Amino acid sequence: MTDFTVVASGLRFPEGPVAMPDGSVILVEVAGGRITRCFPDGTRTTVATPGGGPNGLAFGPDGKLYCCNNGGFNFHEHPSGLLIPNGQADDYSGGRIERIDIETGAVEILYKDGDFGGVLRGPNDIVFDQHGGFWFTDHGKNRPRERDVTGIFYAKADGSHLEEVIFPSENPNGIGLSPDGNTLYAAETYTCRLMAFRITAPGKVDQAGGLGGAGIPLYRPAGYKFFDSLGVEECGNICVATIGESGISVISPAGELVEFVSTPDPLTTNICWGGADRKTAFVTLSGTGQLIAIPWARPGLKLAY
Repeated sequence: MTDFTVVASGLRFPEGPVAMPDGSVILVEVAGGRITRCFPDGTRTTVATPGGGPNGLAFGPDGKLYCCNNGGFNFHEHPSGLLIPNGQADDYSGGRIERIDIETGAVEILYKDGDFGGVLRGPNDIVFDQHGGFWFTDHGKNRPRERDVTGIFYAKADGSHLEEVIFPSENPNGIGLSPDGNTLYAAETYTCRLMAFRITAPGKVDQAGGLGGAGIPLYRPAGYKFFDSLGVEECGNICVATIGESGISVISPAGELVEFVSTPDPLTTNICWGGADRKTAFVTLSGTGQLIAIPWARPGLKLAY
């Protein structure tokens, strides 16, 4: 098992970590409906309480925190002690993108279902580009005997533009950009595929990139594995949080497995990097409610904001 340090425990399904310059990490607690800041000394504070199901996080050009809110899951406690999502929440509040002031805790709904004709069921993960816009996935919702068919969106941070650029996509989850900004990566959970899309302009992709449309399948592992969120290394490798046979799958831009970094929680969901050299990986172990730190062999990519 990989050597790691527990940064925080007792979290309610943590995801979406963002490393801060002071060494703290801001993340969501999906089951708690809140945004939490975890400090190196073990203390933590509540940044905001948007409710619903806060999921992916990213800072925008205005210094605000942008949050994919999936509207909420039902959860159940597995006999093993793991906390596990269990379909659309009974009090589901709708998919949306929120803008959060981390100083005041104020939460603003930037985009909601129906805006600009968009269908937002369960926004999941988010990444900003160098143009000030952001890509996000909509993972959709599961209900008895049915699952949403969803897509991948591009939006502007000022609330003026929302577009479903890629549809359909098979339950997209993690999303990221190559270091040169020319390739968009998205991880599909149930198909366990890492997809690559060639960006042709801000918010646009080559719609005939592969035989099936815009995306080209880059990598798909064998075994009992499902893909969740992802992060990109400075060298261009894509690090995909892997559920089931749990860990981080490190995949080259050519679609080759570089390494698999194992973790102890079958619901390993997110990765980001911090520290002066960005060689400390922060990983969320959602089922056991932990944030851990792992010394990483290569630096993570510096984010746009």
